[in-house]
Amino acid sequence: MSDSWSPSSWKGKPIAQDVEYPDQVQLGKVLAKLSTLPPLVTPSEVRIGRIAGQYAKPRSSSYETIAGKQVLSFRGDNVNGLDQNERTPDPERLLRAYFHSTTTLNYLRGLLTSGFASLHHPRDWSLSHVRSPSLRREFETIVEGLSDALDFTRTIGADAGPSSVAYEQGGGRGTLGEVDFYTSHEGLMLAYESALTRELLVPASVALSSSSSSPSPAPAQNQNQATSKACYNTGAHFLWIGDRTRQLDGAHVEYFRGIRNPIGIKVGPSMGVEELVRVLDGEHLDLKSGLVNRDKEPGRVTLITRYGAKKIDEHLPGHIRAVQASGHPVAWICDPMHGNTQTSSSGLKTRHFNNIISELTSSLRIHTECSSRLGGVSLEFTGELNDEGFSVTECLGGSMELTEEELGLRYQSFCDPRLNFEQSLDIAFLMSNHFKKERRGPLGARGTAPDALYQEFKKAQ
Repeated sequence: MSDSWSPSSWKGKPIAQDVEYPDQVQLGKVLAKLSTLPPLVTPSEVRIGRIAGQYAKPRSSSYETIAGKQVLSFRGDNVNGLDQNERTPDPERLLRAYFHSTTTLNYLRGLLTSGFASLHHPRDWSLSHVRSPSLRREFETIVEGLSDALDFTRTIGADAGPSSVAYEQGGGRGTLGEVDFYTSHEGLMLAYESALTRELLVPASVALSSSSSSPSPAPAQNQNQATSKACYNTGAHFLWIGDRTRQLDGAHVEYFRGIRNPIGIKVGPSMGVEELVRVLDGEHLDLKSGLVNRDKEPGRVTLITRYGAKKIDEHLPGHIRAVQASGHPVAWICDPMHGNTQTSSSGLKTRHFNNIISELTSSLRIHTECSSRLGGVSLEFTGELNDEGFSVTECLGGSMELTEEELGLRYQSFCDPRLNFEQSLDIAFLMSNHFKKERRGPLGARGTAPDALYQEFKKAQ
């Protein structure tokens, strides 16, 4: 990392998607307050959820027209309000974002240590939303297989199952009874992010793990690294640079190159092959310090691809080959949501489940063909229900076969359309089925299983 870097050095760079606060004095007071508040996460904690901090939104235009009146665009709850009379950016919303994040994290920690995420009762999962009989049979087969495996582990004593005593006493619940969780959001508002950036000791386990990836590290060197300090963004475990803010000479790249968190970079169809390598190498301007991964540390950088179902074959293979040639050990995630947004006949923003599945299965196939591996999927979904207990209706298709005429029934999103609970479960089952088949035979190794998965779903519909 360059000696010239600091959590605020981004201020000397051009900044995209900046928020213009009319009261700079108030903004300064809020940021000073944020810089004294306790960290939301700790370095030793660094499954990722886009949660507990995703309150800002990049927009293609600074203004929008509502009822014939031009107003500032809605930029997310930590910037301004959805009501057209609340569009002036308010610094106090940054403090509200912090405390809402705190509340969310505490609630999640309570849920996940009390058996909420337990896998012990898969037969209780409802598949009533699946309208296709053949698809329901596929999903039921997966559930039965999981149930049989869990029954077997209990029979041989490998897992004792949920224990009310353990829950009440706060004892260990085992791998199947609880899960780890990690939070993430786009690091869009740099003033907020730098206010939550702290110089902290690098945990010994992290430092030693990093050292072990280097050839023949000396024991003394390991010991020194274990007590070294680094700058962590303590507002989330994982942050990413958006497709609109990844300018090589921009403020966001400057900020991200100095934090110790693992980070993501959105990669869309507008990013050229050479530009992608330059982002990873850090050869922008005269800085040779590296953007984010000077030492090519595994796990440091994740590339989040979002091309759209019609463009992925044109761009992903070249990006994969360029990264392989560069020697950077990145992790790959497919975002099949953002490149597939469309407008319905009624004017609502939506996404079609078939396009989401198409980009996801194409990504699996292309990674296999390029001797690469897809490491994860980035989805936007919600378990939100209305007062009658029904899911939102924002994305078309899925096993519930949602039509355009049904979009307006329970459309709740103020920004992007989200998969509902049933549609997200569809993707989970389809991915589970794919990896099961990949393990069982050579079909997946030949790269045809993802396409077969997509065709099976289309046929079942």
